[in-house]
Amino acid sequence: MSCYLGIDVGSSKTEALVVDATGRVIGAARGGAGNHETVGYDGLEQVLRQVTTQALAQAGQTLDQVVGAGLGLAGLDWDLERADHIARVRAIGLTAPVMAVNDALIGLVAGAAEGWGIAVVSGTGCNCWGWDRERRRAGQMTGGGLWMGEAAGATELMARVVVAVSHAWTRRGPTTRLTDLLLEHTGAADPTELFYGLMDARYRIPAGLAPRVFALADDGDAVAQGLIEWAGGELGELVNGVARQLSFEALAFDVVMLGSLFNGGARLIDPMRERVQAVVPQARFVRLAAPPVAGAALLGLEQGGVEVAPLRERVLVETRAAFG
Repeated sequence: MSCYLGIDVGSSKTEALVVDATGRVIGAARGGAGNHETVGYDGLEQVLRQVTTQALAQAGQTLDQVVGAGLGLAGLDWDLERADHIARVRAIGLTAPVMAVNDALIGLVAGAAEGWGIAVVSGTGCNCWGWDRERRRAGQMTGGGLWMGEAAGATELMARVVVAVSHAWTRRGPTTRLTDLLLEHTGAADPTELFYGLMDARYRIPAGLAPRVFALADDGDAVAQGLIEWAGGELGELVNGVARQLSFEALAFDVVMLGSLFNGGARLIDPMRERVQAVVPQARFVRLAAPPVAGAALLGLEQGGVEVAPLRERVLVETRAAFG
């Protein structure tokens, strides 16, 4: 029996699916991080081999039965990196036709009803990619974060929190309970010790504190509210940049929102929507309702010559079941 493979390689975890020609999930597996920027290309190859072997074993299939594969690869930001990524995909013994893309694009395929549009990512970091209707042209951000003027995921939000707390202490900005948040996290006795420890690299402010910023905003902290509004506006500018690259301004299309920061809801999404719709009035905003690996499986089916439109909903539903 022929089968189709989808893999989502992330910076914290990697997921793989094996589906049949009807879109039924027959195998699934999860492994560790695979972004070559953090684990190297050897680490990427290792996790690809692991999750592929496990998913195929669960499906009762072998590599030579895979007739199409789709991969979303965190860290595949440039065409200059493509050959190195494909070499590692082939090194595990996969000979089927393969489509390998940045991992934001498999989220777009999974989340956009027509399989094209723009995906904006706000999780630990941020990114934004888009595809035109024919998937002949892609638009993208650099993925470089604040260094490239791109925001905002949780990492960028917490960097701005540190700035706001610094401004409060030096009397350049209003007081905020974000100061107490950082003192509590670090164990510093006071702001002087906090800033000394930050500048001496003894203290670090992790992205995982971002939900606490949302909680303070909900509890009325004006500085926290302003930072989340800033983050939403910045995400909107990422979308607008990709929309301009692809000449989408007059089109109606889905903007797919991926990543945990969007769990913050309207406080983040509303300023993003306002910024986008000033440039792209017909943009539609949707949350991704299934794990992104579903989009990789759909690309795998396409690579194997299968018409995916009739199968799309089944793949999404079964992927949600496979990964809870």
